[in-house]
Amino acid sequence: MSTAAFSPIFGFVPTSPLYFVLYMLLIWVPYIILIIYGQKLQSYSIMADVARYLNRLKYDAEQSRENLMSYLQRKGVGGDGQKSIESMIEDVTITPVDMDPVGIVKKMELILRTQEESVKSRIKSIMKDANEVERAAVANMLEIASALTLVYKVIRHYYLLGRKFPDNIYLLAQLQMILPGLVKQADAYLGAMGALEKSLPLGDGIGPMIVGKFMRGSEKIELDDETVYAEYLYKGRTVAFLKAKGPMASVGHVDSGLKRLLDGPYADVKAIIMIDAALKMEGEQSGEVAVGIGAAIGGIGVEKFNIEEEASRRRIPLYAVIVKESIFEAISVMTRAIAESAENARKSVLDLIERSVPEGEKCIVIGVGNTMGVAQ
Repeated sequence: MSTAAFSPIFGFVPTSPLYFVLYMLLIWVPYIILIIYGQKLQSYSIMADVARYLNRLKYDAEQSRENLMSYLQRKGVGGDGQKSIESMIEDVTITPVDMDPVGIVKKMELILRTQEESVKSRIKSIMKDANEVERAAVANMLEIASALTLVYKVIRHYYLLGRKFPDNIYLLAQLQMILPGLVKQADAYLGAMGALEKSLPLGDGIGPMIVGKFMRGSEKIELDDETVYAEYLYKGRTVAFLKAKGPMASVGHVDSGLKRLLDGPYADVKAIIMIDAALKMEGEQSGEVAVGIGAAIGGIGVEKFNIEEEASRRRIPLYAVIVKESIFEAISVMTRAIAESAENARKSVLDLIERSVPEGEKCIVIGVGNTMGVAQ
């Protein structure tokens, strides 16, 4: 058979039987190898990439633990106290059964409140001479260390499964796709520990910061040990500004605080306005302010459910003022762009009060977010 019958590939035309054999070996042998072993080779490549990200997550988890222990040492907590708090990193919270969803929110609320009170009680018994700000910082740093440790263990679990069954390329591919973003979030959480040590405001604190400015010069009334409110008169309207108590790192209990106000002096409010940070989409500017309808609050949904339940039962309109920022800005030290957005958000709140609340009536404004470094 004449080699002239073969069309050139990559500009090469075989001119002799030897060249033709070499030509076929160069083209078909790699092709056959890829057909037989291609998926396995791709699995090994993906595993190497996942292992690189896994090492990064391991570093973040270990560093968060070291940062927590270092902070405790600087605050005078000795070896036994450090060991006790370090053991809390491995504590688990078991979610309630969801086969029958009726009442699951109340079950989840009970579990979360029990877990929160247990952590605070144990930290207080160990850090007897520390103030509230320092104890709250430890509680938040402990939460970050626990989260990073759990993420590392979950990713390690699926990575080891992938190594055990390398033909399961789809599991490995999913890991490879989510890990870059996950590692960036882990790095951001690790960076937030530095802000906690210095009690610097986070991006998530923009809601309490705006409400805190309204509360200046007014009497602050405690609804519980972590939630406060103050009354403010604006153009004939009575406004109750509600937020978590600062400057320690806390998100408060704004849902139960709202219920107490509605069961008490603010039973006849005409509107509830919530201020919170919200995740921006790619391409949007950090610090943009938007006005919407509904309950602006994050978390797993317990507080959101309680607020919506109270508002719907009493037929009170819910409005929202949100400040857009990325997840990394929300859990890092507040940037200048976010801080400067406070004035625009404040104007939006006042505009909403004028439009939705008649003169002589009342409304409630809630600042949602972490109050670390944000007083009232």
